[in-house]
Formats: sequence, C-alpha cells, structure tokens
Amino acid sequence: MHMPPPVHGASMVGKYIHDSKLVNEAFDCHYINLTTADTLADIGKIGLRKVKSFVKLLNSIEKEIKRLRPNTVYITPNSAGAAFYKDFVVVETVKRAMRKCGRKDVNVILHFHNKGVSTRQERWLDDKLYTRFFKGVDVMLLAESLYGDISKYVERNNVVICGNGIPDYSTEDIVPIKESYEKELPHLLFLSNMMTTKGVWELLDALYILKRKGQNFVCDFVGGWKDIHEEEFCARVSEYGLSDCVYAHGAKYGMDKDVFLKRADIFVLPSYTEAFPLTVLEAMQYGLAVVASNVGGVCGQVSDGLTGYLIGGTEAVLTLDYKPDIQELSLAIEALLNDMDKCRTMGQEGLKRYKQEFTLQRFEERFCKCLQTFIRSICSSIS
Repeated sequence: MHMPPPVHGASMVGKYIHDSKLVNEAFDCHYINLTTADTLADIGKIGLRKVKSFVKLLNSIEKEIKRLRPNTVYITPNSAGAAFYKDFVVVETVKRAMRKCGRKDVNVILHFHNKGVSTRQERWLDDKLYTRFFKGVDVMLLAESLYGDISKYVERNNVVICGNGIPDYSTEDIVPIKESYEKELPHLLFLSNMMTTKGVWELLDALYILKRKGQNFVCDFVGGWKDIHEEEFCARVSEYGLSDCVYAHGAKYGMDKDVFLKRADIFVLPSYTEAFPLTVLEAMQYGLAVVASNVGGVCGQVSDGLTGYLIGGTEAVLTLDYKPDIQELSLAIEALLNDMDKCRTMGQEGLKRYKQEFTLQRFEERFCKCLQTFIRSICSSIS
C-alpha cells in the first residue's frame, strides 16, 4: 500500500490500515510501502532515482512473497496514466511471484482510492493492459457510483464497497483566528489543493456573482499552491473586488487546519473529478453543510438536499469532461446563505451521517469485513 509521505488520501488511509489494532489482530499482516515519490509534485514523474527505487521495490515484493507465501495480497493501485503503468508492473510481479510459490489461485485484492480507468480504456494499449491487470483479481471501491469506471473489466460480484473513514480531528482547543474577520458573517471554506481541476476558478466566479447580488460572506481558501499560483489568484480576487471577503491561506495541517473547519458554516468543493475526498468527511465531522460536485463517489458521502447540495446532476458522476456550472454553483451556495437555519440543520445531519458511517472505527470494521469476504470466497473455490 501507499503510505505518507507524500500526504494524500490513499497514503493516509494506508497509514490508518497499517496502524489499526483491529486490522492487525484480525489478520497476520506484513506491509510494503509502494510509495516512490517524495512529494505530491513528484507523483507520476520518472527519474533515475525513482527507477532504482522501483526496481528495489519489485525485488522486495518478490522476496517477501517467496518468504511469506501469503494467501492474499492487498494492493492500492493507481487507475490511469504513468502511475498506473508502474502499478501494473507491481500487480504483474505479485501474480508471478504468487504462482512461483505454488499459489495457483492468486488471491489479489485491488483497493482503488482514485478513478480514471474509463478515461483511458478506449486507447489500444491501455485497454490491453487493463484486461490483463484486472484478470483474476477482486476489487474494493469507495462507493457504488464508482463501479462504472471499471465495469468493462470486472464483474460486479467481484467488487465490494468500502467507503473511507477518518479519525476524530475535532477539538474545542482552538487557537483564535485573526480578530480582523467579521465573525457575524457566514463563512465558506474551500479545503483542497489550489488546482484548476478542484474548481478554484469556478468558485471565485460564483463568489463574484454572489457579491454582486449583495450577499455578505467570508470565504477561506486553504490548500497548497499547485497549478494555480498565489499571485494570479490574488490578482483575480482583486479584479473581482473580493479582497475584503476572500482570503487564501496556503497549505494548513493539524491544528492550523482545524481552525478553519471550526469557524466555517459551508464547505465548498466544486471539483472536476474526485473519488472519495477525505476533506468532505472532515467537513461533515465539523457539522458543515456541503456544496460539492456530484463526481465519483461524492454522492456516497453527501445526501443531496439533506446534508448539502450536489451540483452537476447524476450525469456528472462519471462524465469524462465535467466542469461545474457557475450559475448552479452560485445558486446552491446562495440557498444556504439565505437560510442559515437550514444550513445548520444540514450540517448537523452531515455530522450524524459521519458518526454512523465514516468514523475510523467504522472504516476499520468495514475493511476487515471486506477482506474476510474475499478470503472466504477464495478458500471456498480452492476446496
């Protein structure tokens, strides 16, 4: 599995599994870290150091399988692009090593924390690789809506759904944020990397529309600068006349991030594409109403009209070229700004849903159950 660094959804869930007392007591676990990148920006890039590290990783996998002779190998692969090609080699190495040690029925479980297979499956090479990649494996997905991404290659009865969960980060020991902010105003929060595909520009356009309608609010953008740079973001904010209500804070972690979640009322994530963003779960944990694109597995997190609003309709879930509609986004935010009682009610419903479905304990229980389901299945086929 992938474990931090770098810090991203899949690596954090990998750490949760690695550190889980429940998982390690239920199974005889041995771990290999698949990460070869040092930073988020390094993911997908090829260099001599990474090639050497990857060759060393493959050798380690073969040696450990030969030594342990496991009945099950669990892998967290990437779904598309250069990262997929690397993980294709990993999975093929695992299958070959399992056969060498006498495991005729190769029990390989692929746990996807991303999507993108359907965006590449029409390419001749990718189609051939996916066909081989998915042969004889079982798959764990984060939400039912993500099955369409792999349906060309995997039968539904070889798939289980295992939504992520997160630790309880919330705390009352909050360091007060700058007193210059108007505390009585509704607070919006964007918490993700500052990337075009996260819908940063669409959210700014929506805020511009709302400001021109006379809406009063504060919106905090919290996240590391990626393909959007601080200078161009601040220039657009100034151009739109939003300098008095829109603030960019860069990447924040731990208690620094906790501050913004605690003071927010509405969480907004108008992404072009997602799988099962942990930031949505964090927002629900803090009792925030959520406005998010209905992409990937987000509909498995947010109940439209109950815990927030999903934009884009059902067609957005696996659309290959989805972009959020600015008017629809602004109207969803405006509906909450105009009815803060409803906003708070939605936030509380989201908190209830988090406690019922998305705590770390619930994830660990769900994860163990999924593994046991696959292991029982392979044992039955052998007998």
